[in-house]
Amino acid sequence: MAVKKPVIAAIGGFDPSGGAGILADIKTISAFGCYGVAAITSLTVQNTKGILAAHHQPGAVVYAQIKALLDDFEIGAFKTGMLPSAEIIGAVTAALGGYPNTYLVVDPVLWSSTGFDLAGHSTASLIERIFPIASLVTPNAKEAARITGIGVTDEESMESAARKILTMGPSAVLIKGGDIAGQDATDILLDSEGVVKLSSPKIHSSNTHGTGCTLASAIAAGLALGQPLREAVRNAKEYVSAAIRSAPGLGHGFGPLNHFPPAQ
Repeated sequence: MAVKKPVIAAIGGFDPSGGAGILADIKTISAFGCYGVAAITSLTVQNTKGILAAHHQPGAVVYAQIKALLDDFEIGAFKTGMLPSAEIIGAVTAALGGYPNTYLVVDPVLWSSTGFDLAGHSTASLIERIFPIASLVTPNAKEAARITGIGVTDEESMESAARKILTMGPSAVLIKGGDIAGQDATDILLDSEGVVKLSSPKIHSSNTHGTGCTLASAIAAGLALGQPLREAVRNAKEYVSAAIRSAPGLGHGFGPLNHFPPAQ
């Protein structure tokens, strides 16, 4: 008799190199033993060296993709990545409006690893429409600074930014500190129980393409599997570290992770 797997719906951009975006989401979801489905918001032209172009989908097409999935699957968690226009954000919120009790992990993708702006002028819409329905928002330091107007350079400013983002409506905030100077990569998680600092030694590697997508999808999978938020975040962080350490070393830029790392 077949055992039902939790279904995770990823909503975001398509990276043809497979390191980030929907392909990274699906691989991560599969690595956690869940079943991944997806809606594409933008078709990007990119490889490990950078993004050359992005062709955003009409809001109606994004809405139709999500509704088709919702008409057929019981979704255990949603994960959003690249939401590059106010029109697309409106379509996503309209589609998800009938699912207030399902986990939603929001990776507020504003730039690529190489600095390509993936949000355009949609940041305000993201804050106003997506954050209030999010279970967790996972910005890195640069994204947190753009969202809050706070210079995020250390643990104190990370916590200040997290508290400000929490006032924007999400149930919890995880600010990733991997790009902040120091020997350790320290993330700040703020939820209803307070602040948790999650630290691990930095891994010096150029194989970091898609780490944000991977982390958020891993958290979404953990939540759908019944893990408490803090446990899901810790497990996801360990998974990403293992995926970086065992990266295959492909491409000539920021290489992809190994989404199926060996058992630790």
